[in-house]
Amino acid sequence: MKTKTVFVCQNCGSQSARWVGKCPNCEEWNSYVEEELISRSEGAKVAAGNMIAPVLLKEVDIHHDKRYLTAIGEFDRVMGGGIVPGSVTLIGGDPGIGKSTIVLQAGCALARAGLKVLYVSGEESVKQAKMRADRVAQAPNENFFIVNEIDVQTIVNYIHELAPQVVIIDSIQVVHLAELSSSPGSVAQVRESASVFTQLAKSRGTALFLIGHVTKEGMLAGPRVLEHMVDSVLYFEGER
Repeated sequence: MKTKTVFVCQNCGSQSARWVGKCPNCEEWNSYVEEELISRSEGAKVAAGNMIAPVLLKEVDIHHDKRYLTAIGEFDRVMGGGIVPGSVTLIGGDPGIGKSTIVLQAGCALARAGLKVLYVSGEESVKQAKMRADRVAQAPNENFFIVNEIDVQTIVNYIHELAPQVVIIDSIQVVHLAELSSSPGSVAQVRESASVFTQLAKSRGTALFLIGHVTKEGMLAGPRVLEHMVDSVLYFEGER
């Protein structure tokens, strides 16, 4: 694999061939960090060989793909009447505002409805997540799987092994790809990790939730990187 070095703004994701003191895009000072990017030309060729042939739009059958309902009325309403299989949703908000709590409640409800759910907790231990589930939701005995893991490839292997209908990544800022030298939370790591999960969700028809943190300016870390890669973005805001 070929590698190249670029400078990436950690605030907005803009790239430059050389270091600059002030980002010309978001005007943040000293935000450029040198990162090593990997060209995945070989992987792209393999993916191209497995492409699905185009079909007529009128021949696409959508009747068997029903939305998943969480029984949380307002959440289902915001999701457009339920969760669409194969959709990718980014949930952002300030720390402690309730992002993990709401997706945990929704995941437990979906598991009780018979769907297989995988909750990837990168920040909390499995026991902490279990205590949270016991406090805020009726934790199901079946169909709800949880793992404390931050390695993207390991998480992908779990998804292939368990074949869940719903996957929750908490959070996208803590997972990392071993091929990249940059630290978790950097723009390169967030972009590439989200890309891997998004492609996997689309190919398998898995509903995917990505939890993202916000910066001090109130924007999702790497906003132009993440927000343009997913199907929908939900912001949790509280009274200030």
